[in-house]
Amino acid sequence: MDKQSHNLSIVLVEPEIPPNTGNIARTCAATGSKLHLVKPLGFSIDNAHLKRAGLDYWPYVDLEIHENLEAFLIKYGKHPLYLATTKGIRCYTEVLYEPNAMLVFGKETKGLPQEFIQTNLERTIRIPMSHNTELRSLNLSNAAAIVIFEALRQMNFPRLV
Repeated sequence: MDKQSHNLSIVLVEPEIPPNTGNIARTCAATGSKLHLVKPLGFSIDNAHLKRAGLDYWPYVDLEIHENLEAFLIKYGKHPLYLATTKGIRCYTEVLYEPNAMLVFGKETKGLPQEFIQTNLERTIRIPMSHNTELRSLNLSNAAAIVIFEALRQMNFPRLV
């Protein structure tokens, strides 16, 4: 793979917590990955917490906002999508990520829509966790960082020094 290119994206479907989105925006800026936000958002893009979490990285974020999941899928549905969910059938390290992969994450409180997961079950991934039934999932920004860096590692960290 060309050391200079990748077109990885992180897609947040209906994110609710501004600092998580800000942290993910910072990760996208630092990795040269695109950030897609799918409405409805649980905050305003002008939210101070969102900006603070992203620090001064926002000018370096390639950001695209979609009106809803259907609009996103109409535009990007042919791209390789990997749906991160605690119900994923494969571990995130068992997937061979393509250079134009889109890593899709759901809202913090409910995850991705069940119908969307069921329709794309073969594209679901999960991050291993403790079997403690009190734990629902990892923090969204941590999960996004874990998966994007695995995809980049597989590609020999293109565009990164």
